[in-house]
Amino acid sequence: MGNLCKRGAVYAKEEAQNPIRTVTSTVCISGALVRRCPVKTLRPIPKSLVFDAMRLLDDVRLVAPIEEGAVVVGDICGTGIPFVATRSMQES
Repeated sequence: MGNLCKRGAVYAKEEAQNPIRTVTSTVCISGALVRRCPVKTLRPIPKSLVFDAMRLLDDVRLVAPIEEGAVVVGDICGTGIPFVATRSMQES
């Protein structure tokens, strides 16, 4: 029958021409009840930059307290998109 969903067609075209991904991970945090703080990209980044973005998190060390939405890495690979904390972490 063919492709009848216009949103699906737009998604498929964008995915083929310029795939993007939201990246989620965790970083080390000291002084909190748990040892890892969840983070994610504020917006999707080009799929080609995902591994470079993950390497940026290797050396990140946070200190509690930290609030949800706090910028963890300010600019991912020149995109202007930051990694942000996705959970508030209080001091233990």
